[in-house]
Amino acid sequence: MISVVIPVYNEQASLAALAEELMAVAVKQGWDMEFIFVDDGSTDGSWETIRQLAEQDARIYGIRFRRNFGKAAALAAGFRVARGDLICTIDADLQDDPSEIPRLFEELHQGYDLVTGWKKVRHDPWHKVIPSRIFNWLVSKWTGVYLHDHNCGLKLGRQEVFREIRLYGELHRFITVLAAARGFRVTEVAINHRPRPYGHSKYGASRFIKGFLDLLTVQFLTRYGRRPQHLLGTIGMVLSLFGLVGMGYLTVLWVLTQFLGYPYAPLHTRPLLIYSVAAVLLGAQMMSIGFLAELITAYQSREEDAYSIAETTQPSRWHK
Repeated sequence: MISVVIPVYNEQASLAALAEELMAVAVKQGWDMEFIFVDDGSTDGSWETIRQLAEQDARIYGIRFRRNFGKAAALAAGFRVARGDLICTIDADLQDDPSEIPRLFEELHQGYDLVTGWKKVRHDPWHKVIPSRIFNWLVSKWTGVYLHDHNCGLKLGRQEVFREIRLYGELHRFITVLAAARGFRVTEVAINHRPRPYGHSKYGASRFIKGFLDLLTVQFLTRYGRRPQHLLGTIGMVLSLFGLVGMGYLTVLWVLTQFLGYPYAPLHTRPLLIYSVAAVLLGAQMMSIGFLAELITAYQSREEDAYSIAETTQPSRWHK
């Protein structure tokens, strides 16, 4: 079975058409599929449409959040109830073409665990396309996962991929990076990208800044998430070393001044004294924070959900 997870936020106008296209793919390919629509706090009547679709077809399952928790939370909720051996994600705005799913399916069976779409020809405004290309270039360079389009909404992967990666905040942009960091094999396929027929993009200029900050977070999580002291402790030791070297130098000057009569300025007038003491203290603080981070990593076992669900179309399927 293939489970298709569709995060929805104010996309009522496109939902019926999207469901029809997805079902057409299932019929044409002869696949057993289910469609999980996750309403991320929509205010335009999207939930009513999802309920109607679920009543008409048992393959459709709806989840409604109490408020807007973000795309990552919506995807995480969908992954949690997905029953398929394969899980597909697709945006609800009709820009991603469901008929491309079979091509991702074929590529997946070439030995990969996750296949993401590549919007090679994008039908978006230039002020969205250019920052996106810069962002994808940065992600590839910094993480070593070389793809053209990390944040494409159309993805297909094995269930274990989506079960193992933990999404929160806005880390949905980095599913490919998080998967590769756990050893899964990731690739991409150029897909057909369509103009948005309804509504408008939900993302503004602040998305690039948030994405850059999230990239730093992902770098930390993938490299030092299980051993934060390796980063914080290293920084602390380097700072402490510089501070101790500076204080050692000042100690030598003090000895030369007090016992050999060299005409050096008093130590309290030298900025190096303040810098050295500050470096030692800051280094000690960084190492202390590293120890605390290690303790939290070691003993933090309970993972709280980053969302709250109001209702579902099939309550019996939701389980803790």
